[in-house]
Amino acid sequence: MGGIKTGAGTSTPVAGPPPVHLAAFRVEFTPMISVIVAAYDLQGQLGVCLNSILNQSFRDVEVVAVLDQSAECPAGLVDDYARRDGRVSVVRLTGVAGIGRIRNAGAERAAGDYLLFLDSDHIIGGETLQAMVDQLQSADEPDVLLFGHTRLHRGRSWPGAAADLLARQGREPFASMDQPELFGAPAYSWDRLIRRDLWIRQELAFPDGLHEEVTVVHRAMLAADRVAVLKWNCVQIRRRHTQHPAGSPDGTHFDVFDRYEESFDLLEARDALDVVAPFLFTRMIRHYLFLLNLEGCLSRSERPQFFQRASEHYRRFLPDGYEHPEGREGVKFQLVASGRYTALEAASLPQRARSFVSQGAAVRGR
Repeated sequence: MGGIKTGAGTSTPVAGPPPVHLAAFRVEFTPMISVIVAAYDLQGQLGVCLNSILNQSFRDVEVVAVLDQSAECPAGLVDDYARRDGRVSVVRLTGVAGIGRIRNAGAERAAGDYLLFLDSDHIIGGETLQAMVDQLQSADEPDVLLFGHTRLHRGRSWPGAAADLLARQGREPFASMDQPELFGAPAYSWDRLIRRDLWIRQELAFPDGLHEEVTVVHRAMLAADRVAVLKWNCVQIRRRHTQHPAGSPDGTHFDVFDRYEESFDLLEARDALDVVAPFLFTRMIRHYLFLLNLEGCLSRSERPQFFQRASEHYRRFLPDGYEHPEGREGVKFQLVASGRYTALEAASLPQRARSFVSQGAAVRGR
């Protein structure tokens, strides 16, 4: 377990705006949890995010805020927090970086036993970190701790797409191969703690481009000897889209195909195809359908090509004996399988029209 090792002064608690009293000396400590925050603040929510971390009742935490040189990164705000609270450190990158490089730089600087990756529009509740640590201790420090999240949109909080899966898990740790249905959940880096030893040992790193989380999350889950679940909605995300707004300077949504190819290669290398493939396959096709349905995600000219790539993946990675979902979703799966783009467009029009005037498909997550 991490803990404060030395310190000639005390760090000042944060409440509301940044604290007004400077700590006399920076506290040096080896924290239990390192929270890596991509300080790309498109919506002006970074201060609220940092306050939600630093206001926690659990204090054995560090914040590694990572800035690039884009106009959306408020260096002055981050520097104020670092001056006022010794638990905050700042990493500055040259040029404009993609979210993968930003998160990798934060992980490299982090000193904690566990890594948590957050964005500027994430918040966590006042007892969340303590609940995480309690479950880590109860589960004898697993390699990965999964937890729930919600999405705030138009004043309503929506449960994450993995809520039902997590609700069915017990409190005891397990091997990921014993619960392969978890590979059917969206692959987010901000709804789990990853042990830093595992991160270093497996040489984990986010790739350049978009959809950078997919393979990293799957690699961590496959490498974990023990996984545990905390049945709390620990993180709230306050943007409509799941894609990080910083994106990647050279990334496109077509990067998602490379990510899933890498993940299926991992399954094959670890002899996990038979067990995991049906769940990962369902997640993959749902992800592709989500992107096809998401307003403004793909241009009109990109959509047919994206669909054809999705259809190719359907046929390439289809598990033996696979049964597609039932109902309307199952019909769309069949249309992807058959390569019938025009039919899928016709089937999707009513849903997309409703999404423009209601909560939208993106609220529910990928």
